[in-house]
Amino acid sequence: MQIGYARVSTRLQETTLQLDALQAAGVTLIYQEKASSVGRRPQLQKCLETLQPGDVLVFYKLDRVARSLKDLLGIIEQVEQKGACIRSLTEPLDTTTPMGSFVLQILGAVAQLERSITRQRSIAGQVAAVKRGVQFGRPRALTDEQESQARAMLAAGQTRADVCRYFQCNRIVVERIWAEMHGRKKTGSLPVLGQYL
Repeated sequence: MQIGYARVSTRLQETTLQLDALQAAGVTLIYQEKASSVGRRPQLQKCLETLQPGDVLVFYKLDRVARSLKDLLGIIEQVEQKGACIRSLTEPLDTTTPMGSFVLQILGAVAQLERSITRQRSIAGQVAAVKRGVQFGRPRALTDEQESQARAMLAAGQTRADVCRYFQCNRIVVERIWAEMHGRKKTGSLPVLGQYL
């Protein structure tokens, strides 16, 4: 069975063009809504829940059903889990055909490429920031002078709790100083960036 879905961006627009195209394609059951793609799409959810094995979800254009490539792939996954297919009336996306399945694989590859490029750009930005001297993480709680004083207090037998109270700092700050004093220093570098620096 063919099940249609139509959506417009605002309440001022009409789904007439989409409905005519869907009906001309032989679709009799059509879910439609007038809502932004950013908000909830209850009719789309009902449409997806209705799908049965062998059904075909038909829509006029990709941007009528999905917000983004990621959203589209999520919808396609839901459709496939139902044992159904999808078909766009204006684009070469029809998973009932070998070519449509091929296009779907290309879309998946493009989505993966997009994620990889975004990650590389993020890492490149972090590397550039580190080279410029940008410090990541929280600002230091104690100055170098205060850290030296804390070391002296700990070496003199003061408890870590006493040192925390004296400097009014979090216990983890004094624990780090204590660990460094006892040869248990942890590296503070960014592990994800190490191979790029």
